[in-house]
Amino acid sequence: MPGLLKDQRVLVVGRGSGIARAVAVVARDAGARVVAAGRDGRGLADAYAGEPDITTDTVDLTDEASIAALGERLDTVDHVVSTASARARGYLADLDRDAVRKSFDTKVIGPLMLAKHLAHRMGAGGSITVFSGVAASKIAVGTMAVAITNGAADILARSLALELAPIRVNAISPGVIDSGAWDDLGAEAKRTYIDNIRRRNPTHSIGTTGDIADGVLFAMTSPFLTGTTLHIDGGEPLT
Repeated sequence: MPGLLKDQRVLVVGRGSGIARAVAVVARDAGARVVAAGRDGRGLADAYAGEPDITTDTVDLTDEASIAALGERLDTVDHVVSTASARARGYLADLDRDAVRKSFDTKVIGPLMLAKHLAHRMGAGGSITVFSGVAASKIAVGTMAVAITNGAADILARSLALELAPIRVNAISPGVIDSGAWDDLGAEAKRTYIDNIRRRNPTHSIGTTGDIADGVLFAMTSPFLTGTTLHIDGGEPLT
């Protein structure tokens, strides 16, 4: 909605596509000046070329010095959104320790360090939004590492909300979203997977990146919302 973030500065950490891009665009359309940051600075610059009021920067969430340097360059910021993830899927016997560590480092420790280096650059109306995920609510064999990472992200949001108050901190927990994340399955396998989830979901639908971006906008602009995980998942954990 135009004007909700008028003249505010929003940092969106993630890729130049999928959910991160949808969040950047919806924040810009709500009046914000958006900085999109991620490890692939050149790729982000290309992805957002020609987008008004969206600039790009570089940050590595696994490197605290990189996060601190980004804070210095930004100087001030009103809202921070971290969409970054590094999945570590698989059965217990097949889990790779480094992959699990990277997943936790990217989705939990990275946002924790963002809060450490950016919260003092925010005013009282500022907010931080981190990303959890449906695996924390619907336990399934083969997604253990994803589930424990997402569960930690939920606790991170609640802990930061208390310590950083009155800065608000919330988590977004998406269900299966047609964001391009499943493209590596191949067209046929992806279609089968998506159709199965759609049939089972109480909404009989699959989420879009726009659904998630609207949830992030709500979290950023709701002054009485903090320490909460917004489950935007079509009711998937109920099935």
